[in-house]
Amino acid sequence: MKVTVIGTGYVGLVTGACLAELGNHVICLDVDSRKIALLNEAKIPIHEPGLEEIVRHNAGAGRLQFTTDVAAAVRHGTLQIIGVGTPPGQDGSADLSSVLEAAEGIGRHMTDYKVIVDKSTVPVGTADSVRAAVQRALEARGMGELGFSVVSNPEFLKEGMAVEDFMRPDRIILGSDDERAISLMRALYTPFMRNHDKLQVMDVRSAELTKYAANAMLATRISFMNEMALLAERVGADIEHVRRGIGSDPRIGTHFLYAGTGYGGSCFPKDLRALIKSGRDAGIELGILRAVDAANERQKHVLVDKIVRRFGEHLSGRTFALWGLAFKPNTDDMREAPSRVVVSELVRRGARLQAYDPVATGVAKHAFAALANLSFAPTQSAALNGADALVLITEWKEFRNPDFDAIKATLKLPLIFDGRNQYDPALMRALGIEYHAIGRFDTARSAGA
Repeated sequence: MKVTVIGTGYVGLVTGACLAELGNHVICLDVDSRKIALLNEAKIPIHEPGLEEIVRHNAGAGRLQFTTDVAAAVRHGTLQIIGVGTPPGQDGSADLSSVLEAAEGIGRHMTDYKVIVDKSTVPVGTADSVRAAVQRALEARGMGELGFSVVSNPEFLKEGMAVEDFMRPDRIILGSDDERAISLMRALYTPFMRNHDKLQVMDVRSAELTKYAANAMLATRISFMNEMALLAERVGADIEHVRRGIGSDPRIGTHFLYAGTGYGGSCFPKDLRALIKSGRDAGIELGILRAVDAANERQKHVLVDKIVRRFGEHLSGRTFALWGLAFKPNTDDMREAPSRVVVSELVRRGARLQAYDPVATGVAKHAFAALANLSFAPTQSAALNGADALVLITEWKEFRNPDFDAIKATLKLPLIFDGRNQYDPALMRALGIEYHAIGRFDTARSAGA
């Protein structure tokens, strides 16, 4: 099939590349000429495992092209997939300006039937706005009778696993009541349904809400476990035992039950707040979701609170090694990352920081450009040199089983603050390492609680 994908961020680029991998002829459109130039040189502007290989392969095979030419891109695809960003506005609502700009561009240039697919994460009712924008553009050209369909097809891609998630979906949500559009979308996704039908067809508004509801549920699980971790520390329980105990219940399951320093990234924070705003617009105060958001913001300060309890409020003269800056492993995304709070708060208190991240250093240098007391180490071991303690923020695989003897020998103090519960408190105690984690019983005892 001929497909046009508008937007070359995480959603658009992964969608376009993976659809090309399945044999479709895809043009990816973006207004950012710098980004398109990079892509035409087979350089990927984001870090996503497996994506570069797919882009190179399909661009070389002629199935994947990149352009800033709106007219050519609209002419190409019967399916016009909108995968642009919807950043949060000041009031928490999703900024739909790029989505509506894309819709207007389609309307200005289409000359035959198109299926316009909302792949971006958008609030309920966006399909109506997209339809109106396309119709206005058509009428301005005197082509108001030209047919088109608007469908909702939300993405469920995890950063760091986006290619795998796209190529092996657990469900494909499609919001439409137009049989012609449904038939074309079903044909597009046929390769994913050889074993069983993964396509769930529903009305457009239910599809739009499904995406927000899914992210809100996952965020709720994370904040719930973080609150349980705070309680565990106070009452002398171990949150890891609690996690395994409740996770073995099939009604609960094991996913997204890990205590830590809070969630971040491009999806959960903004989608949760956009859903809260949608509730207010509909006259409903979504109290649970407001509590989830508040709990997450509090959790981002937990590591700093532990460091302050150990060293005092004023940290001048102290140096800390930081392992991990991205909001999660396998990505360089630092949007709403807990590290942003940890770094800012420690520097504000006078500490010097030596940070290492396997991928996100370039993004971090830009994000923290104004901070004088932050330096970036070339390796995880180099970050330890001259540091009073190690602070682990992101659970990259290379941090899971480090040389603890070397850590102990390099640090001024045998001290680790673990924001992801990567290590065994009993092992740390046996090695003579003072260990502070999230919601661990040994953490409470070592802190004198």
